[in-house]
Amino acid sequence: MGKFRSSIILALLIAILAGGVVFFIRQTPVTYPIEITLPPPPQEIKVYVSGEVQNPGIYVLNKAARVSDAIEAAGGFTSNADGDAINLARRLRDGAHIHVRKIGEAPQRININTADAWLLRALPGIGEVLSERIIEYRTEHGPFESIDELKKVRGIRESTFERLKDKITVH
Repeated sequence: MGKFRSSIILALLIAILAGGVVFFIRQTPVTYPIEITLPPPPQEIKVYVSGEVQNPGIYVLNKAARVSDAIEAAGGFTSNADGDAINLARRLRDGAHIHVRKIGEAPQRININTADAWLLRALPGIGEVLSERIIEYRTEHGPFESIDELKKVRGIRESTFERLKDKITVH
């Protein structure tokens, strides 16, 4: 009986050890790689073209489009258009507004997207510091989409904006 006893104890120890291994394996979660798929960025943008073009309206263009592409989509300039007053090479962003002026229509407003610091300083309430901040803002965030976006520039208070709003534009 002593022979069988040690064999039984050994078999029980092996069974307990095997059971422990199986228990441990089952407690360890099986991980599978997770695949995250992001949608591709939009390949198209919408822009609004107004003024002296054949067919003013909203146009869907390739995201790499330039102002010239938007003018072409709108049927081109009218015979009254001042084509030299607009930067045809400028890249477009979604929601942009391109306005084509008439020949002889003098711009009465300063374009805050293209004005140099010296020209911005000609505006009421804009000194050297604010003109540099405006340029810095548009460099970091891209062209202003509307004049209201100027309020996001640090130091442009509502009272300053009220003095500027009739003297500025974005194109």
